[in-house]
Amino acid sequence: MTEVERPVEGPDDSAAGGGDEERTEGERAGEERPEAEDAGTERLEADQTDDEPAAPRRGRRRITVLIAVAALAFVLDLVSKLAVVAKLENHAPVELLGTWLQLNVIRNPGAAFGLGEALTLLLTAIAVAVVVVIARIARKLYSTPWAIALGLLLGGACGNLTDRIFRAPGVFQGAVVDFIAPKHFAVFNLADSAIVCGGILIVLLSFRGLDPDGTVHRD
Repeated sequence: MTEVERPVEGPDDSAAGGGDEERTEGERAGEERPEAEDAGTERLEADQTDDEPAAPRRGRRRITVLIAVAALAFVLDLVSKLAVVAKLENHAPVELLGTWLQLNVIRNPGAAFGLGEALTLLLTAIAVAVVVVIARIARKLYSTPWAIALGLLLGGACGNLTDRIFRAPGVFQGAVVDFIAPKHFAVFNLADSAIVCGGILIVLLSFRGLDPDGTVHRD
C-alpha cells in the first residue's frame, strides 16, 4: 500500500510561522506598553502633586488697612497741631499731670524729639524716601500687622513732612510743631509717637519671623 506523502515543512516555513507569532505578540506588547506608561506617568504626577505643599492662601493685599491707619494718624496729628497752635502757642504751658506732663508748643526744625536741628533738608529728604519705600512695599503687603506698622510710619512721616513743606521759614525747611512735654524728656507730637510705635511693631514682627507678604520664616 502506498503511503501518502506528506509535505515536509522546511526551516524557512517554520521560521516564517514563528516570526508571525512573534511579530503578533510584539505588536500586541507595543500596543499595551504606551497605555501602561501613560498610567504610570499619571500615578507619578498624582504622587508628586500630593507630596507638594499647597501654596499659602494669602488673601487680599492689606493696602486698605495701611491707608486707613496712615490717614487716621495723619488727621489726628494735623488736627492736634492746628488746635495747639491756635490756642496754646505763645501762652504759658498747660499742665495735664502737674509738671510731669504739660502741653507746651515749640517749633522744632530738627528730627523727632528735638534731635538734629541743623539737618532740616536732610530730614525732609529722609521723610520723602520713607514714603516712597512704604509705597513700594505696599504692592506685596498681605500681613495685617505689617499694614498697621507701616501705616503708623506713613502717617507720622506725612504729618511731619507737611509741617516741613508748609510752615515757616520756607518750603522743605519748615519747623515741626511739637507740644507734648513730659518732665525730663524732649517735647514731641503725635506724628513722632506714630513713627516710634510703628518702628517698635516692625521690630517685634521681624523677631517673630513674619514678613510683609504674610509668610513666616524661621532662622
